[in-house]
Amino acid sequence: MDIKLSQCFIAVDDHDKALAFYRDVLGLEVRNDVGFENMRWVTVGSPTQPDVEIVLEPPLADPHASAADRQAAAELLAKGQLRGVIFRTDDCDATFERIRSAGAEVLQEPMDQPYGVRDCAFRDPSGNMLRFNQPRTR
Repeated sequence: MDIKLSQCFIAVDDHDKALAFYRDVLGLEVRNDVGFENMRWVTVGSPTQPDVEIVLEPPLADPHASAADRQAAAELLAKGQLRGVIFRTDDCDATFERIRSAGAEVLQEPMDQPYGVRDCAFRDPSGNMLRFNQPRTR
């Protein structure tokens, strides 16, 4: 049996701001940007991983969700409590400088971790934590 990751989801409160960050700052390509059932279906991905996409979705994409549930999800997103993603990079320090110079909120400057990576962390425009790691050579 061969199982591979196809899509993962990141909650965003503004698709246009999210696209500006994921496309223009991180360099991901836009795969889809279409209307779907009164919502917007937006996917991005790395040009080097054509079979993996990140879906940028509203905090609660369920059309049957109550107003209270939508509000609760929006509040969790604003606190950065919903989802996080870890990206792999071949140069953590250069990636950090590029993202910081674009104005992203820094959560952690590059540092060596005891589990074998050098990593840094930011918040995206919606508040999600994004980590960028580089395997350390021994």
